[in-house]
Amino acid sequence: MSFYIHQKYNWPNFIWKSEDFMNLLSEARNLQGRLMGKMESLGFELKDEALLNTLTLDVLKSAEIEGELLNPEQVRSSIAQRLGMEFAGITPSDRNVDGMVDMLIDATRNCNEPLTKERLFDWHAALFPMGRSSIFKIIVGDWRKDTNGKMQVVSGVAGREKIHFQAPDVELLELEMNRFLTWFNDEKELDLVLKAAIAHLWFVTIHPFQDGNGRITRALTDLLLAQSDKSTQRFYSMSAQIRIERNEYYSILENTQKGELDVTAWIKWFLNCLINALKASDKLLKQVLIKANFWNKNAAINLNERQRKVLNKLLDGFEGKLTSGKWSKLTKCSKDTAIRDINNLITRELIQKEAAGGRSTSYVLKNVIE
Repeated sequence: MSFYIHQKYNWPNFIWKSEDFMNLLSEARNLQGRLMGKMESLGFELKDEALLNTLTLDVLKSAEIEGELLNPEQVRSSIAQRLGMEFAGITPSDRNVDGMVDMLIDATRNCNEPLTKERLFDWHAALFPMGRSSIFKIIVGDWRKDTNGKMQVVSGVAGREKIHFQAPDVELLELEMNRFLTWFNDEKELDLVLKAAIAHLWFVTIHPFQDGNGRITRALTDLLLAQSDKSTQRFYSMSAQIRIERNEYYSILENTQKGELDVTAWIKWFLNCLINALKASDKLLKQVLIKANFWNKNAAINLNERQRKVLNKLLDGFEGKLTSGKWSKLTKCSKDTAIRDINNLITRELIQKEAAGGRSTSYVLKNVIE
């Protein structure tokens, strides 16, 4: 019985109705062009800042989709160091963080290089440097073996699991991946945005690895979108938008994988998600410009390193409330020193006490404008 799409007779000969999404494709392409034009007009420092913010967001949200919360400072520092940016920071990063970063940078910086089995294995090994997923030992740098049963995506408690999807049998993996890689490297006629949509669906359906399939799928998506942008620099994040639309993503994915080879509905969802990701990039650019304007306006003010660090944190979008206690922990100084730093910034009218009351006084930036 052909219950899943990969069991259909003509798999993987996908079909679609172009007229149903050409307006969406045109909008996505237009937004891509406008965004790249905006970024080209920025100076090197601002462009680097936007790139660093985007890649950091991409890594964090791709991991978060899988339920893994990475340390933002480690991710940012790891990316900056690998890209040779001056503001690399000194935060040491874990090997699994470096692995995610290495995969994403290879996918985007080397987007025009062929995709091979060995390259995919290198990515997979980078994701799991200790050969473990959580506390479980897994096969790293090789296709899954399914020694404990068929590869399934399930939810629910033990005994009442719901099977959302079952991947192709392990005996078919070599054939399936050879076919995918040949198409990925040789298909030159298909619009690259549509190719990204098809590659995403195709790879995650094959599910060739024991773990890490989602993260590698999103890296492949970034690779093809980088080709479509004709740029190795990323200024929007599909992973961040998929994280926002995660429920809809899993729903359309399951419906498509249990459906026929007509993938029009999947392509429409993908294009809408891409459009939303491109629109969200305006917020990122705005944040970069606000930060640049802030430091240009206050360039003559003499600040210590602790103050600069926390002000940058606030400009980058500090999560939660900034209190003297958090200041002390962030800058590794005493509570008294933190309070002196804070009062100095209040006097200089760079920060102010937050209007909302509470058990602890908190602080926000003052008069920050574009």
